[in-house]
Amino acid sequence: MKGMKNIDKAQVLTLKEQVAYQKGQVVSKTLAQNEHLSVTLFSFDKGEEISTHESGGDAFVTCLDGVGRITIDGTEYELHEGESIVMPARHPHAVYGQEQFKMLLVVVF
Repeated sequence: MKGMKNIDKAQVLTLKEQVAYQKGQVVSKTLAQNEHLSVTLFSFDKGEEISTHESGGDAFVTCLDGVGRITIDGTEYELHEGESIVMPARHPHAVYGQEQFKMLLVVVF
């Protein structure tokens, strides 16, 4: 796949409005995906999580809304709107909705 998908082009938009909260769920919306890059929007209902895993690429997370808890190598970090963190490649990490939480995830392989 080349280019962006699932998002309007040549139009000003608000990223956090591009993915909705759903009760009891983690919702994802892929915007770009290839062997070098993955760009995905996520929404987490409060208390929902992506359990501990590792990625082959550096994962850059930006909080778009709410409060999330990112765990990297067993250390917890709280992320608020406008804040970002990098989850390094091949390090165990997890994401948890401390409150309802939306994030933009960019993974560089």
